[in-house]
Amino acid sequence: METIWSQTKQLLEKTLSPGLFNLWIKPLAARACDGALELVAPNAFVAAWVRERLSDSIAEAAAVAMGARPQVFVVEAGATAAPIAAPSASGRPRRQPGQRPAGPRPVAAPLTLPVAPSAPPALADRFRFSYDEFVVGPSNEMAYAASKGICDLSLSAEQLFISSAPGLGKTHLIQAMGRRILGGQPGRQPRVAYLSAEEFANRLVMAIKTKQVEQFKAAFRENVDVLLLEDVHFFRDKPRIQDELLNTLKALNARGCRLVFTSSFLPKELSGLDSQLLSRINSGFLAVIDKPDLDMRRRILARKAAVHQVLLPEEVSTLLADKLPSDVRQLESCLQNLVLKAKLLNCRISVDLAWDVLRHYDVAQAPVSLDDIVSYVCDVYRLSPDQLKSKSRKRQYVLARNTAFLLARQHTDLSLADIGVQFNRRHSTVVKGITALERHLSLKTPLGRELERTIEQMRG
Repeated sequence: METIWSQTKQLLEKTLSPGLFNLWIKPLAARACDGALELVAPNAFVAAWVRERLSDSIAEAAAVAMGARPQVFVVEAGATAAPIAAPSASGRPRRQPGQRPAGPRPVAAPLTLPVAPSAPPALADRFRFSYDEFVVGPSNEMAYAASKGICDLSLSAEQLFISSAPGLGKTHLIQAMGRRILGGQPGRQPRVAYLSAEEFANRLVMAIKTKQVEQFKAAFRENVDVLLLEDVHFFRDKPRIQDELLNTLKALNARGCRLVFTSSFLPKELSGLDSQLLSRINSGFLAVIDKPDLDMRRRILARKAAVHQVLLPEEVSTLLADKLPSDVRQLESCLQNLVLKAKLLNCRISVDLAWDVLRHYDVAQAPVSLDDIVSYVCDVYRLSPDQLKSKSRKRQYVLARNTAFLLARQHTDLSLADIGVQFNRRHSTVVKGITALERHLSLKTPLGRELERTIEQMRG
């Protein structure tokens, strides 16, 4: 069972957001028998939340580990659950005679958090990336130097805001900072909290629901020396959470703590944030990571090839670097697939093999214009250009416009304001639309998977 649940959790960690996984999946224990999976939650609140919102995701992940989709039951710790028996003809597990169905029992005491409301401890092994693996070039040298300055206390500012398009190294740098801070300085170990904006919001919502807001405040305002907070654009249009974050940052600033934020948007593009909060976030050093040039992409490939212990021919390196210019994450993924395919076929890495792998990626071709994007989106969603740019709020129209916003952001040099003008929208609407789709893409929801296919087919 330990192996099955371990494999299931690994799959869930890849498909769920870090906040959901750490908060709801990690505290669960499990046992399986005859096509059923029973999960034990620390209390009734967690059991009910997981049962209502995550049962399908858990069942899908468990199906991979168990070979068939299991029935999923969630009980609280200490509850007397019916032993899992072989399923009946209807496919549902039988209960032993005289026993009550598994499920939460009435709870008289107030519900509590699944874990104590403390800032998530950042252990060194949580940080997968280090500075040793980071390739420095003209596009990121400012962010690299500023991040090390924050770690070594040599930067005049105690705050850093790192902005870049997805896949260019924000997460790598912020994790490298966490690893360096935890492992570098003698004396008292700084207390580091590393989490996403969504995870911060989830913890606050739980604290409010369970009447433990004061404990939440103490956890983040008094027990943190370094706050590493990713994807702060998630806080847009969430005033209650923004208020708490603002007060938390004020308390941390007053104590002289170090603060690091990342976002896919520049501070000036973060409409929907309270002006005081935006000012506070933007009060430190701003570092922007741009797309790497050809030489830098080749150096990244050489570094990763050394990690994989393979010989990457120069012509193959040039081909990959030329065809995947805008996303380092995709560049690394392509190389990993190329290395794996060469090992499976027991052959050398060659240009022909590289082309075979590249056909699954969004390779660079002729520049894509906004007109090309509008034409493509209209064809996919069966709309006319006038309908796409209309004021209609029909779901199909909104989804099509958001897709056009995202593609324009990825494939053109237009600013968010310019994109908005082309669609008769404000730049804040463009930010909101892109953020909504990025969330579906990162969580791999059904809509997110459909969007991935739509984006991939644009180059096809």
